[in-house]
Amino acid sequence: MTDNSRDLFLRARDVMPGGVSSPVRAFKAVGRHPLFVQSGSGSAIVDADGKEYVDYVMSWGPLILGHAHPEVLGRVLETAAMGLTYGAPSEPELELAEKIVDAVPSVEKVRLVSTGTEAVMSAVRLARAVTKRDDVVKFEGGYHGHSDGLLVKAGSGALTFGSPSSPGVPKDFAKHTFVCRYNDLESVDAVLSKRKIAAVLVEPIAGNMGVVLPAGGFLEGLRDLTRKRGALLIFDEVITGFRASYGGAQEAFGLEPDITTLGKIIGGGLPVGAYGGPAEIMDRLAPDGDVYQAGTLSGNPVACAAGAATLKILKKTMPYRRLDALGARLERGLLDAAAAKGVDAAINRAGSVLTLFFKKGGAGTYEDVMQASTSRFAKFFHGMLERGIYLPPSAFEAWFLSAAHTEEDVDRTVKAAAEVLGTL
Repeated sequence: MTDNSRDLFLRARDVMPGGVSSPVRAFKAVGRHPLFVQSGSGSAIVDADGKEYVDYVMSWGPLILGHAHPEVLGRVLETAAMGLTYGAPSEPELELAEKIVDAVPSVEKVRLVSTGTEAVMSAVRLARAVTKRDDVVKFEGGYHGHSDGLLVKAGSGALTFGSPSSPGVPKDFAKHTFVCRYNDLESVDAVLSKRKIAAVLVEPIAGNMGVVLPAGGFLEGLRDLTRKRGALLIFDEVITGFRASYGGAQEAFGLEPDITTLGKIIGGGLPVGAYGGPAEIMDRLAPDGDVYQAGTLSGNPVACAAGAATLKILKKTMPYRRLDALGARLERGLLDAAAAKGVDAAINRAGSVLTLFFKKGGAGTYEDVMQASTSRFAKFFHGMLERGIYLPPSAFEAWFLSAAHTEEDVDRTVKAAAEVLGTL
């Protein structure tokens, strides 16, 4: 039996650190070599050996319409035929910017970049310039890209600044980041009352410690606290933008942050990020203002065309009710299967995004999430992979549904899960 993915991975390890371009892809958390994907169509991917899988990674979220959607693909090919990049303004970037401003409640102007990391890094710089303050607050378990100032872990107490979570991050950078507890307003107030904070940076629905929903009043409390203390509120909607609803989590919750960062879906599968907010804030950016940020590939016409096509389809079809129903069907099926097999399991779900935690009780905080069994998830992952179900290779990542998924996909997944849960 061939294993072309293994052979390719061995080759990749000779020329790429860990054999991958992004760490989680290496499958280390589940103890095997990664799949090399040959193609994707609709809700499925095909690996290097030609085996097909129902895909719940969906490129970590951007493929809300599924793989190789014909309208998006057609727009990409049409645009690429006219040139791949200009380093100059083009109509696709204007079209994408107009669609974002039209959809996202708090955004009057938007700056396009190439990644979510770049969007968040730039948003923090802008917030510091506007407030004339240096320190920022983020939350335990939140990931906002790998820029030095945000690649930090919690300090030893609520008023202790963060410490580097990776070699190569200077302590002098990390000291400007304070790490608070998600869903704990008191921990935030403790910092904001003692330090002059430029911005509080939060995923309105946490997605990088698994899916964790905001407790009632948490986001509203952040909005009130930041206004009271003169800090800006930044919503990292790289995952939730155009997925929690067409206008993102801020539309769903009825709250407007000062700055919003976006990614994933707005590129339709190609690399795009963005940050935006009221004109008064965004006009501080060069060339109109004094805050510098630039990028040769920012507003790339092919990527923006893919994003604009995706947002056009989303606005026309509004698939969110159906996606929520599919998510509910998958959640219910998995929980019923776990209960029938006597396996402790909890699921956090926000519409079409969910995480299955192998633990008793819910998961509302970072501490709750860390109690989930990673070894049990690894066994579950292997069993599902054998049965043609491709899950995120980590116990603390989100599963993504797309408009291309069907009830048959979900029912097949639940059937496979029941078989695997019976072996744990």
